[in-house]
Amino acid sequence: MRHLLLFVGLLLSVVSMNAQPRAALSQSAPSSGVVLGSPSVDAGGYVYISGLGPRRADGTTPTKFADQVRQSLDNVKRQVETVGLSLDHVVYVQVYLEDTGHYGELNEVFSAYFPKDPPARGVLGVARLPRPSVEITAVAVRDLQGKHSVHVPQWGASRAFSPGMLTHDRLFVSTLPGSDPASGVIPPDPAAQVNFALDRMKVLLEAAGLTMANMVFVNPYLTPELSTRVMNEQYARRFEFGNTPARATIEVSSLPEGTHIAFTGVAVRDLSLRKAIRPKNMPPSPTASPCVFAGDTLYCSAKSGFIPGPNGGIYAASTEDQTRQTMRNLLDNLEEADMNFDHVVSTTIYLDDLGETSLFANVYKKYFKGMLPAETTVQQLKRGDRKLDEEGHYPTLEQVSLIAVRRPN
Repeated sequence: MRHLLLFVGLLLSVVSMNAQPRAALSQSAPSSGVVLGSPSVDAGGYVYISGLGPRRADGTTPTKFADQVRQSLDNVKRQVETVGLSLDHVVYVQVYLEDTGHYGELNEVFSAYFPKDPPARGVLGVARLPRPSVEITAVAVRDLQGKHSVHVPQWGASRAFSPGMLTHDRLFVSTLPGSDPASGVIPPDPAAQVNFALDRMKVLLEAAGLTMANMVFVNPYLTPELSTRVMNEQYARRFEFGNTPARATIEVSSLPEGTHIAFTGVAVRDLSLRKAIRPKNMPPSPTASPCVFAGDTLYCSAKSGFIPGPNGGIYAASTEDQTRQTMRNLLDNLEEADMNFDHVVSTTIYLDDLGETSLFANVYKKYFKGMLPAETTVQQLKRGDRKLDEEGHYPTLEQVSLIAVRRPN
C-alpha cells in the first residue's frame, strides 16, 4: 500500500507539473543586478529559459570571448538540466552580442556544444547587455518525438545552427538574412534585401512542408541603414491582410556579416491550431496581428507605451509611465484571449537605457501576482534623444513582447 501511495503521489506531481506553468530554479544559477524574471518556466510542453550571460557561479566572468560563450552555454545547460532535460532538447537559442565581429568565434563554440542537429538560432548585435559581452536565451522541448532539423541544400550547411528546427507542433526559424543565399552578396537596394530575407523564409517553410500562412510570430531585426517603411511595404505583400503573424520589429546595432535586415520566427505545423487575436478597439493591420495562438501557446507582438486611436502616440516622458501604458496594452491583448499576466511564461524587454532597468522593474513586476516569467532584457541601441517631436510625442523608451500559455481545463 505504501508503494501504491508513493506511485499515486508521483503521478499527481507529474499531472500538476503539466497542468500549469512553473518556475524552475537552479541552485547555482548566477545572477546580478535587478531580478526581472525566473531562470526558466516550464509550460505547455516547452521550457523557456531566461537570458543568461557569462557569469560563473562565484560571480566572476571569463575575459576571452570564446570562454564567455562557453560559460553562457554552460549556464543554459545547467538550467536545462534543472528541469530534467539536456541540450538535445534545446530547439531554439537567441544570442545577443555587443560585437558581431565575434560571429566566427561564436560559431566555433556552438559547433562543439551541439555536434549533432544544433538548434535553430538567432544572432543580433546590441548596444549593451546586463552581463557583457554575450547573452543567450533558449527554448527546450520536453517531447523529442518529431524533433528534427530542416535544411535547404542550396544554402549549404552550418555546424553551428540549423536553419529550422521542427518539433511535434512547431517550426523554429533561424536568422534569415537579407543577402543572396547563393553568393552572400548584400544588394544595395533595401527592398531587395527585405525580399531576399522573406524569400529565404518562404523556402525554409516549404522545406518543412509549411507555408507563410503557418507563421505565428516573426522578429524582423533591422539596422539603422534600413527603414521600417521599406520593410513593411515588402512584408505586407507576403501575408493575408488582418491575419498576419504577431511581430516584434526591433532596430538593432548590427547584424552578423554586415547584413541590414534579418528575420527569425515560429510557425505552427497544424493550421487548425493557429488563431489570430485582435482587441475590438484595434483595426486590422497589414503587417502584424496583436497576438496569434499556436495551440495553447499565445505569441504576442511587442508593445510600447503608444496610446492607440486617432490621437495616438506616446505622451509619457518617463520610462515608468511608458511602462504602465505598455503593460496596459499587453493586458488588452491577453484579455481578448481570455488570459492575464499569470499565463505569461516568457518576455523580451527592450530598453532605451539599461541603466533604467530598476525604474522599469518597479512598474513591470507589480503586474505579476505569482511567479515571474522567464525574461531577457537588452539595450539594442545607444540611448536616444528624448526630445518631443513636432506632434508632441515622446520617443519609445521601452518595448515588451511576450509568450503566454493557456492552462488546460
